[in-house]
Amino acid sequence: MQFPALERKYKEKPAAYFDGPGGSQVLLQSITAISGYMLRGGANLHGTFPSSWETEQIISEARETVADFLNVKPNEVAFGANMTTLTIAIANALGKNFKTGDEIVVTEMDHRANVDPWLMMAEDRGLTVRWIPVDKEKLTLDMSDIGSLINDKTRVVALGMASNAIGTVVDLAPAVKRAREVGALVVADAVHAAPHLVIDRDSQDIDILLCSVYKFFGPHIGIAAIREDVFEKLAPYKLTTSPTYYPDKLETGTQNHEGIAGIRPAIEFFASFGEGQTRREKIVSGFHVIEEYENKLAQRLRSGLAEIEKVTLWQAGEDVAKTPTIAFQVEGYEPQDVCVFLAEEHSIFTASGHFYASTLGDVLDVNKTGGWVRAGLAPYNTEEEVERFISAIASL
Repeated sequence: MQFPALERKYKEKPAAYFDGPGGSQVLLQSITAISGYMLRGGANLHGTFPSSWETEQIISEARETVADFLNVKPNEVAFGANMTTLTIAIANALGKNFKTGDEIVVTEMDHRANVDPWLMMAEDRGLTVRWIPVDKEKLTLDMSDIGSLINDKTRVVALGMASNAIGTVVDLAPAVKRAREVGALVVADAVHAAPHLVIDRDSQDIDILLCSVYKFFGPHIGIAAIREDVFEKLAPYKLTTSPTYYPDKLETGTQNHEGIAGIRPAIEFFASFGEGQTRREKIVSGFHVIEEYENKLAQRLRSGLAEIEKVTLWQAGEDVAKTPTIAFQVEGYEPQDVCVFLAEEHSIFTASGHFYASTLGDVLDVNKTGGWVRAGLAPYNTEEEVERFISAIASL
């Protein structure tokens, strides 16, 4: 079995994992690579012995694999504890070049990891913050005033590629186009998008792209893919003895080498479904196969829940692309109570709350009632599990 966690039982029933948006289950090949690294003997870098050389080789291979995954150069790839930690470091480094009166733009839809690092930096440096609003009816970003929100004073535009709460895939193009007109940097949070959508940083004209391996079947590692010309000028806070060259200068302290060993198998899982001459071609092809499967399950889950009278779905219209992530509420029940019911009575694992997209929760006025129940689909979910989920909510 490719995902050992699927063998778990709870309350004498097979566990059904619908909590992927919070962190996917881990691929067996990644688990084996992690344990194999530790069993053979790990080491720090720049040593004169085999385990040190092997560690450097593993990191190099991981960068090359991520480069194929995001269509970037290997030397543009940096690793860190998680996306949040990397974003804070990048924001503080960029902030050294900004002055009072400069502006940054964030959105009302984003996870706080692509909001608060910029807000904190802005407060420290005296920058003005502008917000791209959410269209409450369409559940998309309202780009109608983008021409004034992003202006000659704008230095950074921070955008999420897809909402981790309600699944909306964001059309970045209008904001990116405007950012280019005024010379602002574009930072994209791809944490929720990376497990479900083909990502091509350069064709999407993004300067800094961030994601996390634990959202797509691997270990807890954050990834930053930064364009060379931006990375070269970036001056992160670091120890005086640390490397001054990129990407190493962003990787403060000893990295999670055993975790990095698990990155390549996680990404090659996507390629295993695809066809092509290169790994990149296989990854892109594999994504299309996985997307078709996940979207089929998501459509069935959405339609099944929509037929239940007391269920309210929070989702954009049919003309808007979405990840296989479904946010909903059940009339008369707190979202957390729904999750408890699903787990204890049906062995279905889901989560509730605002999922760190707290501004979105405020704008849509759901935080005061406990946020949403969120069900996320992954390649390891099945039609049978979806039917179990629909039946369980119907029985509630």
